[in-house]
Amino acid sequence: MENFKQKLEKIIEKLKSEVAGLRTGRATPALVEDLEVDYYGAKTPLKAIASISSPEPRSLVIHPWDKNAIQPIEKAIQSSPLGINPITDREAIRLTIPSLTEERRRELVKLLGRHLENAKIQIRREREEILKEIERKEKAKEISEDEKFRQRGEVQKAVDEINRKIEEMGTAKEKEIMTV
Repeated sequence: MENFKQKLEKIIEKLKSEVAGLRTGRATPALVEDLEVDYYGAKTPLKAIASISSPEPRSLVIHPWDKNAIQPIEKAIQSSPLGINPITDREAIRLTIPSLTEERRRELVKLLGRHLENAKIQIRREREEILKEIERKEKAKEISEDEKFRQRGEVQKAVDEINRKIEEMGTAKEKEIMTV
């Protein structure tokens, strides 16, 4: 049961990082920190080769630790689905986050829905696995029938709580995206 709860928490953590990467009207380092940069022939997350700050609500500043990384970072940002053109000076890359159009906001809400649904699907898979394990234990006489029903109830309670967290996260992010 403890292992099951840990798996559910990992699903939630993954969802949080995916949701944080969705662009809203504000600039957050989470938008770009996981971008893969081709750094000396290896795909490296941007957060591993540069510091990312948000000095203003609509801008990001990326300071690479190695000045040779400016060009690869610039290419990674241009080829990303963010649709942002970087402005480069000698030591930093500046990103100005434009306002979202109504159409783009709706697309982001749909993308958010897909992320939420994928998380729910993963949770259902985990639930099915543990329910099969409980059935197997009962058939092997490792646990009693009463214990089987108690464990199934615990599993369902944990799943319901995680699904509620997902819904709350989705509602909050949707509100954030749709706020002009």
